[in-house]
Amino acid sequence: MRTLFPLLLIGPMLFAAPAAAATLADVSAALKGTTSLAADFSQAGADGRVLTGKLWLARPGRVRFQYDKAPMLLVGDGRTLSFVDYEVKQVSQWPVRRTPLQILLANDPDLAPVARIVGDDAGGITVEARDPKRPEFGTLTIRFVRNAAAPAGLALAGWTARDAQGGISAVTLSNQRYNASLKGVSFAFVDPRREGPR
Repeated sequence: MRTLFPLLLIGPMLFAAPAAAATLADVSAALKGTTSLAADFSQAGADGRVLTGKLWLARPGRVRFQYDKAPMLLVGDGRTLSFVDYEVKQVSQWPVRRTPLQILLANDPDLAPVARIVGDDAGGITVEARDPKRPEFGTLTIRFVRNAAAPAGLALAGWTARDAQGGISAVTLSNQRYNASLKGVSFAFVDPRREGPR
């Protein structure tokens, strides 16, 4: 993940105050304050392949990863998360609440049972989330950067997902726009197995 460090100007009368230590309550407040999010994303897989695209998120439960060039789509409609591969005409689906993205998409995220802060510096904080009751979900490491314009002063910068088999996928966000209108964004998909939206 990219860490953003502010430029510190130090003079005889100017001192940089250290950032207050963040808590899981701060992270929850940032997530709760993000009712919608639009951003560009870059996704790097374990095979070194990098994919880019647009992300739209609307809590609770709705998300759309629109890839720029790859013929696939990841979309959540509030209840079901669907991965659509148009090249092979295949659709894989899971309940949103049973995926690692539930942490980002929950209406009232409760991080205490599943998450802990593993990094806190001038640029931001890193949270590691793992549900001990669902080890098959793997681990989600979420990075926030401090930004006064973001909800609760923490901007979602990206995350790294490690599955139970050790596979890693890293997502980095840029050009985040918080709580903007998502009018016209669809959280449905065209099913390649048959015509028509789902």
